[in-house]
Amino acid sequence: MDKKEQYRELLLQLSGLIQGETDETSVMANTAALIHQTFHFWWTGFYRVVNGELLLGAFQGPVACYHIAHGRGVCGTAWAERRTQVVTDVEQFPGHIACSSESKSEIVVPIYNKEHEVVAVLDIDSEKLGTFDATDQEGLEAVCQLLTETIYQ
Repeated sequence: MDKKEQYRELLLQLSGLIQGETDETSVMANTAALIHQTFHFWWTGFYRVVNGELLLGAFQGPVACYHIAHGRGVCGTAWAERRTQVVTDVEQFPGHIACSSESKSEIVVPIYNKEHEVVAVLDIDSEKLGTFDATDQEGLEAVCQLLTETIYQ
């Protein structure tokens, strides 16, 4: 099964898994687990906007940073610029926050509420360079849109 097919299957599974659920933490926990289990990424999780910063949420993988400032690192940049960040080599990203030296590439997708404010980001790291591409961006943006429709409406 190619990556596009994996994302199609993941979206179908996720839709059924979170249908009717409204608790942010529960939905994010199962979403992170499903993505992590499907693709075997090194770190898969969420940071939520809380009191003007990104605060660590549900995740799968090794321990992570608790707090990220607006505009700082890949996650803070995705929040500030309100767009997905695809980073082939985190060492080349200005201001990268090294929660772990194991992280080599990263993708961060903003999640919006019904007012189109960023309320969280989906952050995924790989221990390999160049893991993420346009297919990942499209698939993960669809995942985040589903979360918006499920828990932020």
